[in-house]
Amino acid sequence: MNIHEYQGKSILIKYGVKVPAGEVAFTVEEAKQAAKKIQNETGVSTWVVKAQIHAGGRGKGGGVKLAKSMNDVEKLAKDIIGMQLVTHQTGSEGKKVHKVLIQQDVYYPGESSIDEYYMSILLNRSSGKNIIIYSTEGGMDIEDVAEKTPHLIHREEVDPGVGLQGFQARRIAYNLGLSGNAFKEMVKFTQSLYEAYIGSDASLVEINPVLKTSDDQIMAVDAKITLDDNAMFRHRDYEEMRDLNEEDPAEVDAGKHNLNFIKLDGNVGCMVNGAGLAMSTMDIIKLSGGDPANFLDVGGAANAKTVEAGFRIILQDPNVKAILINIFGGIVRCDRVAEGVIEAYKAIGNITVPVIVRLQGTNAEIAKELIDNSELEVLSAITLQEAADRVKEVFA
Repeated sequence: MNIHEYQGKSILIKYGVKVPAGEVAFTVEEAKQAAKKIQNETGVSTWVVKAQIHAGGRGKGGGVKLAKSMNDVEKLAKDIIGMQLVTHQTGSEGKKVHKVLIQQDVYYPGESSIDEYYMSILLNRSSGKNIIIYSTEGGMDIEDVAEKTPHLIHREEVDPGVGLQGFQARRIAYNLGLSGNAFKEMVKFTQSLYEAYIGSDASLVEINPVLKTSDDQIMAVDAKITLDDNAMFRHRDYEEMRDLNEEDPAEVDAGKHNLNFIKLDGNVGCMVNGAGLAMSTMDIIKLSGGDPANFLDVGGAANAKTVEAGFRIILQDPNVKAILINIFGGIVRCDRVAEGVIEAYKAIGNITVPVIVRLQGTNAEIAKELIDNSELEVLSAITLQEAADRVKEVFA
């Protein structure tokens, strides 16, 4: 589950990671009140107004601005809240900004000894260990650093069984070129950040930039955290952090019906029971001249209700030119699934795209007869090859 920057920082604070003072605001008036509160607490008279969306590149897209006065806070909040922010991660359609983070400006005027670093923690699946990726070249252009000067990107693997060791945290601080109090603060920062990663059951923690101030403080100026959905049962308080405005409406709708759905960019909708079969089905679609429009796993208990919900979700996509239903009847009988398909088809009505149904397993032949005799515009298949041929016919 993706969360906003201000939510990620609230988690970091609990684990002792230093962050600038900040308050979230949903309106211009709330933004002004947040700026005043931060000024009273810190004494600063400049703030950063940051759009809160689930995407990177906000600064380059115009979603992060410096406010040098209270009037600037009001004007910038008015400009950013409600804007359609386009970044390299949102696509050309962009994302609407519903709230902003008003944050203390920690880049003090006239100071030259401020340094920016990059640090992230995630799982290295090839080694089965957590990995800390870090660089002296923090800031907005970290992607260019990785591409053009990869030798400036450092890695430290951590055995999850023993955790981050002191010598590893010290090696990170050394490789970042730090000394004295800044060295000690970076060691503490790295240890606290790793604790936050483990303690929150995150799949990704990314801080860009990590800032060293002129008085050798180390803090997370930005924060991107992705939480592991499978661990939500341990963090009931995190569930309220979910922002449905930032998620695809079709994926939200699928979740309400306990369907595993991921939208893709193709033209053939697919409905399958089982993740492995879904991957095979997408391969079939590609080999047959089409492109999968989605990944949709209805699970092992497909019935009329789940099939109908899957139909409706797939048909929300105007790019879908055909639908392939590929069900293996193991837990459920194929004839019952066929009956569910027929009921769902009739309930929805006015389905204008070809529907191909491939049912294999228990009572597959009976299921095919039910589909063929339903008088619906549904093409039936039993084998994978038949399903592939049907897809070819659609795009012939």
